[in-house]
Amino acid sequence: MTRLDDFLGPLHQGIWEITVGKDLVTEPLDSGWERSLINVPTPGTIASFRKGQYHVHETSTEWKVHLDRYDPKVHPFLHLVDDAPLLLMVADTFVTLVATARGTHGNYMDAELKEQKRTWQVLFLLGFALALVGIWIFADPLTTFSWIIHVLLPAGIIVLGLFVARKGISFMRRAIVSPGSFFLGISVVVLGIVTFDLPLDAFVQLLLLVLSFWAFGSAYMSFSRVARGRKAVPEGFFRRLGTGVLSSLLALGILLVPDAMLELLMDVFGILVFMLGIVISTSGWRLREKMRSSRANPANEAGR
Repeated sequence: MTRLDDFLGPLHQGIWEITVGKDLVTEPLDSGWERSLINVPTPGTIASFRKGQYHVHETSTEWKVHLDRYDPKVHPFLHLVDDAPLLLMVADTFVTLVATARGTHGNYMDAELKEQKRTWQVLFLLGFALALVGIWIFADPLTTFSWIIHVLLPAGIIVLGLFVARKGISFMRRAIVSPGSFFLGISVVVLGIVTFDLPLDAFVQLLLLVLSFWAFGSAYMSFSRVARGRKAVPEGFFRRLGTGVLSSLLALGILLVPDAMLELLMDVFGILVFMLGIVISTSGWRLREKMRSSRANPANEAGR
């Protein structure tokens, strides 16, 4: 019996990432592995898990494991600036969307066809709507940002507060079972309501401040590791050097021309939303073609 953990030794010997076929792992992930909901996107990933500094991306046939410099549960800020630089997240999101749009991962479509949980019409229309939203964001980024801050953000905070408060209530018993969760949720709801009236400039300054710290931190971490030589950057010397240079330029741009950088970041966001819409629409269209093919050749589909 073999576990995924049995293959992780090379990660402590300077190897950046290892790939383990699922057929080689006979045991399920143990309780130490926790599902990770927020990750740098990678093509083909269907789920991600973490165990301390270990981070694994599950694909349909493999486990791809790398060793983060910092455990996000212990050092969230250091993990963000070193293991997940802003530019890396944007670049990998772009690459993942392009790879998905080109149809390199057909297993997703096969699963959709078998489950039949969504029709191709819903996927196609949803993707088309997202593509239009992406075009709208790109065409008027600053107005879109204002709308997000004044409408979507407060609404999201209120929904989050209601969700937290709901955990503190038992409708069956008609009582508050967790006063802490209930009052925390109510406080978050009030915060969301207050957020509707906060000035836009305050949000802009806060956002740009956070992004500049993120970029400067990533640049510092990248340069400090590059200065220690190639052994300190198993993921790639020039990749890390480039990340440091571009992160520095991004941070300086935010400080020197904040309005232009905000518009640029919203343009990038619009492009990513547009590409996501194209990916979803393409998936819907391919599902349609598979459904038509299965109806035209039922014998072939049954024999698969």
